[in-house]
Amino acid sequence: MNKFKLLYLLFFLLTASKIHAQETMFQDLSYPYLEKLIAAAKQNYPHTKVMEHEVNIAKGTFHQSHFGWLDAFSASYIYNPQGYLTLSNPTLQRGYQLVATVNLGSLFERPYTIHNAKEAVVVAEQQKEEYALSLEAQVKRNYFAYIAAQAELRGRVNAVLDATNEAKHLKYTFEKGETTFQVYNEALTNLYNQNSFRVQAELAVFTAKTNLEELLGAKLESIK
Repeated sequence: MNKFKLLYLLFFLLTASKIHAQETMFQDLSYPYLEKLIAAAKQNYPHTKVMEHEVNIAKGTFHQSHFGWLDAFSASYIYNPQGYLTLSNPTLQRGYQLVATVNLGSLFERPYTIHNAKEAVVVAEQQKEEYALSLEAQVKRNYFAYIAAQAELRGRVNAVLDATNEAKHLKYTFEKGETTFQVYNEALTNLYNQNSFRVQAELAVFTAKTNLEELLGAKLESIK
């Protein structure tokens, strides 16, 4: 009997060691596929388009600022049919007269306005680059979480299979009177617990997949 238990224990340890060696997240890790996911996120995620529009707006404002030089200059005309000299019309010329004025404050302010508009373009572009790096990191984290959840689920499925086989074996030996009810009941409890762990692992896989697809803007299956 002791020899049988020893052989059973050795078989269990070898099987568990084999399963542990197989269930690793690294077997699913693919950096080329990860690069495809990152590219899809940068193309589809709405906020990346918002950042692109902000860059375009900043560039438009910069180009518009160059035409602001004209704001410093203004022109008007005066009509004096009789040539009277008044405070509002200090001239004796008769007829229409063109008057040009220069706003010195606006003229001196324009170089700084253009400089600030140019700096706004730089800020918008750097914010876009910063967000691209942040989005890339988020995709990586969610991808790693997804494949880790898959590895965990496979381990839980194998644990359920082991617990099922153990429960079946102990049921057989219990019915033959070779195993106590307590041992058999513990096996049933373990089977119930392993099934609960498997359900939790399945939920973790669905959650990780949903989080990843939120960044991708597409179903994971559509990205090959």
